[in-house]
Amino acid sequence: MGEALQVALVGYGLAGRVFHAPLIEATPGLALHTVVSSDAGKVHADLPGARVLADPQAAFEDPAIDLVVIASPNVTHAPLAIAALQAGRHVVVDKPFAIDLAEARRVAAAAQASDRLLAVFHNRRWDADFLALRALIDAGTLGDIAEVHSHFDRFRPAVPDRWRERAGPGAGLWLDLGPHLVDQALQLFGMPDAVQADIAIQRTGAEVDDFFHVVLRYPRLRFVLHAGALVPDAGLRFAVHGTGGSWRKRGMDPQEAALRAGAAPGGPDWGVDPAPGQLLRVDADGTLHDAPSPTPAGDYRAFYAGIRAAIGDGAPPPVTIDEALDVMRVLQAGIDSAADGRVVALS
Repeated sequence: MGEALQVALVGYGLAGRVFHAPLIEATPGLALHTVVSSDAGKVHADLPGARVLADPQAAFEDPAIDLVVIASPNVTHAPLAIAALQAGRHVVVDKPFAIDLAEARRVAAAAQASDRLLAVFHNRRWDADFLALRALIDAGTLGDIAEVHSHFDRFRPAVPDRWRERAGPGAGLWLDLGPHLVDQALQLFGMPDAVQADIAIQRTGAEVDDFFHVVLRYPRLRFVLHAGALVPDAGLRFAVHGTGGSWRKRGMDPQEAALRAGAAPGGPDWGVDPAPGQLLRVDADGTLHDAPSPTPAGDYRAFYAGIRAAIGDGAPPPVTIDEALDVMRVLQAGIDSAADGRVVALS
């Protein structure tokens, strides 16, 4: 494998602290060299030996750094990524790729000009429930799929004081959770023909969208993406219906909760879903019967293992620039659809 790739992590909020730092440290062939943060004490409380810099450009220009991971507020993703690429560093950007499609395209152009790797952290490709659904679809178990309902609901009636909830570019639920659900849909079925979106503010005192109901329209399939902040029974994750049967899944992939609790990635039963989905198959006479559902384990480390292999061995990146841009196309179409009250064609 050779020497470990040296990583600079920009940002030590929720994304940097809970997701990126533990996953980088748990991935062979990567070493967390530098954390860019204005709060060195916060970083050192978790990572006593970490080098902490306040200036991201100082990290970008450090010849010891191979890879920069951008985990800062959304509005800074594009300018920081472009600066790191222009300094000759490989770059991973947390989702969303950028605050809009035009900005994402500028980052992609910077990556092409610099001949450096650029990838977006679409980690939920490695959720246990998504892997189970992908296995069912790949095997043809559900027949021709007619409907997919993909939910990411929560019950958070009080509006927290954080940048994601304040009015401004890059804020709101559609750009927060939408990238996860859109990327999963595109991985399963490719680019839809059109997008129809309802994006709204529901909570008292909210400044940005906290609800979305977005329909991705394919020739036959309707793929529904839904998230709300006022859902007390926030259990449904997937409901999938096809000519061969139905699959329902309640509860979230366990990795985020484990990371928030401080568990080290890769421990015993890591990524094993405690609530597997329920599969109902259609018999020849049209009746339904229970059938075993796939139960793969999720593992977000696969993203960073793919990044290491892409940089070190020339393997295809785990998330390509084209895939990341396609996600941004759908996110932008959702914004335009909701604003204009129309169906936005993508063909």
